[in-house]
Amino acid sequence: MRSLSRSNAHFKKAKAKLPLGVSSNFRYWGDDKTIYVERGKGGRVWDIDGNEYIDYRLAYGPVILGYGDDRVDEAARKGMNVGGVFALSTELEFDVASRISKMVPAAELVRFSNSGTEAVMAALRVARAFTGKDGHVVMEGGYHGIFSEVMWYTEVEDWVPGQGAPEVMPFGEGVPAVLKRLFHTVSMNDANALEDLLKEKHNEIGAFLIEPIMGNCCGIKADTQYMQDVREICDRYDVLLIIDEVKTGFRVAKGGVQELYGIKADLCTFAKAIGNGYPLSVVAGREDIMRHIGDGVVHGGTFTAHSVSLAAAAKTLEILDETTALADIESYGLKLQAGLSAILERRSIAHCFSGHPALMGLFFADKPPSNYREWIHSDYAFYDALAPELHELGILVEPDSREPWFLCESHNVECLDETLDKFERAVDITLPKLEQSQAVAAGGPIHQ
Repeated sequence: MRSLSRSNAHFKKAKAKLPLGVSSNFRYWGDDKTIYVERGKGGRVWDIDGNEYIDYRLAYGPVILGYGDDRVDEAARKGMNVGGVFALSTELEFDVASRISKMVPAAELVRFSNSGTEAVMAALRVARAFTGKDGHVVMEGGYHGIFSEVMWYTEVEDWVPGQGAPEVMPFGEGVPAVLKRLFHTVSMNDANALEDLLKEKHNEIGAFLIEPIMGNCCGIKADTQYMQDVREICDRYDVLLIIDEVKTGFRVAKGGVQELYGIKADLCTFAKAIGNGYPLSVVAGREDIMRHIGDGVVHGGTFTAHSVSLAAAAKTLEILDETTALADIESYGLKLQAGLSAILERRSIAHCFSGHPALMGLFFADKPPSNYREWIHSDYAFYDALAPELHELGILVEPDSREPWFLCESHNVECLDETLDKFERAVDITLPKLEQSQAVAAGGPIHQ
């Protein structure tokens, strides 16, 4: 049994100065379960109690090559020698932008920011300026950062089909109610729903913001035909297609999810994997749209295009573009899936995978959901019970079953063998515990 005594003690100190004792709500796992990291290297992290984990969270995706990658860190140190931040530009901005345009055909022009949230904020602002329409559409269950225009969701958990549309609710307090009228949702893989909405409201909706592989809903995927239909519908109703590649960009393919689907966005956003963990994000797109930046649209930031992050991104993108890194990650993911499947099949546990091998969801069902409404009514009790057991054994996955597993180049054969061994042990620990808890909940007998 691992000890979290130091993490627990630190939590008690940290919460005196930090809300929830952390710097992001999603890092709080409970008063006695929140962990604090001492260091990371390759595909592993160590917490302050000395517990070692093979990490399949990877900071929700930024770590594409591995923690402390020597190649990227050496480049970042050269970036430090540039001097940091000047509120002036450097030549490296053009070099990185050129690499992005080479890898992603839709990225005709590029602007840098610091986080995925900032990039999506900028994309929506540019879309409003270009179309003259303030409203936007997102997919139910989609996640596009922490800013007020997208912090809404449709309450489908208790919704009964046929009794009107599900209610749109704010995601937390402090979201201005006045913004609700700008926000519209449709269900994934239902092109008719998008067309019906735009038929009625295309005069007030300027953008459709979509993750074709839902990075915060277990990697649920859009169908290829759906994406082709979406592209055509957006064109027909003069709505810009914004593809949010904050998680998929430079992870699922060199050209991101757009390469996988064979489509081009009008605007697209990138962050996470672009710098192997160094903070950098991008809004990019068609030249005629992007030229509105600086010609009416204000965009900027003191720390934008920091020399350290740019240098790290230049090296990361070079590796991803010119080596077999992404193919190697995909190969590892397929081997991992095959190994997990063998373990679960031997125990007759229904399961399936969604998303992409580098960003994969694990469902305990015969087929994955095709949209958020199906996910919300799926049975994820086994995953919720399994995740803490994996943590105890040194396999770090997100305890929230909506989050996919992320893989990096540093995950190797040793990681694979250890993961499969510990996964099997965790399954065998979880099965009787879950059966017992379900029996108690049902009021039935408990078998010793």
